[in-house]
Amino acid sequence: MSGVIRTAMSPEVFDLLFDEVRMQRLRSLSSARSLRLDAGAFGDTEILLTSWGAPRLDADLLDRMPQLRAVVHAAGSVQGLVSDELWERGIVVTSAADANAVPVAEFTFASIVLAFKRAFVHVRNQASESFGWGDLVGSGAYGRVGRTVGIVGFSRIGRRVVRMLQQLDGVTVLVADPFVDAGTVAAAGGELVPLADMLPRTDVLSLHAPALPETRHMIGRAQLAALRDGATVINTARGSLIDHDALLHECASGRIDAVLDVTDPDPLPVDAPLRRLPNVALTPHIAGSMGTEVRRLADSALDDIETLLRGGELAGAITRRDMELSA
Repeated sequence: MSGVIRTAMSPEVFDLLFDEVRMQRLRSLSSARSLRLDAGAFGDTEILLTSWGAPRLDADLLDRMPQLRAVVHAAGSVQGLVSDELWERGIVVTSAADANAVPVAEFTFASIVLAFKRAFVHVRNQASESFGWGDLVGSGAYGRVGRTVGIVGFSRIGRRVVRMLQQLDGVTVLVADPFVDAGTVAAAGGELVPLADMLPRTDVLSLHAPALPETRHMIGRAQLAALRDGATVINTARGSLIDHDALLHECASGRIDAVLDVTDPDPLPVDAPLRRLPNVALTPHIAGSMGTEVRRLADSALDDIETLLRGGELAGAITRRDMELSA
């Protein structure tokens, strides 16, 4: 494969991903005069570098790029990008999902530690005169019995979180995922259990499953009711994984807390009842790459392009089968 590369993403994303250093690296890899897909004729495109704002690669667009051999996505999910026609043409697809998993796992780990201390709740309570040290009884990640974190989905992010949790003394990590074996989970420091067995043992439940038809509302009324009193639900994956009506019922009762970086819909309406609850923390979908963190995605994509050009093996290649199990 030679080096005719075009990019397809919003101009704002392009400028965020590629500072001068990365821009020079990209130019060094491409023999094309212009890197932009919308800069005129692009029938010679062999590698298409995409990110947020890229068009769906349907039959019509692919027909206009007859020499296209690979799509390198400088972002996470490719669900909205790929089409059946793309797979049928045998075009290679890679993603920077592994790179994007890093900040999400870091955010999740931090949220779990803060959830053990109910920090999100205490921040709001500082405005209340009734707050006192007695409200802190039972907080913390260490104790005679210890605390348990339940990880739903041993995904790129989920497995990183499991490994990061090994830093905490006295914390047991349970994992629920029907597509992974117990030995793989154990090697990362977790214990594989069915979801139904995990929930009654869990102090913090963290979601890392994909948004698929079969995972919609996988955490519903019955699952939330099964959690321990005082548990916290953390969602940095997809809002559709949780039945928000059921979550509102449990959180409004004060029995459990929630930390939601994603919601359904996302964002929630300004008058959504969840916004008014003192034990629900909402962040505006910031767990993933943002600011200078997105340059990690550019580096991953540029590494993939170099690998393609030298005929090496791609670590981040996505298959059609992967699409059935990932967001």
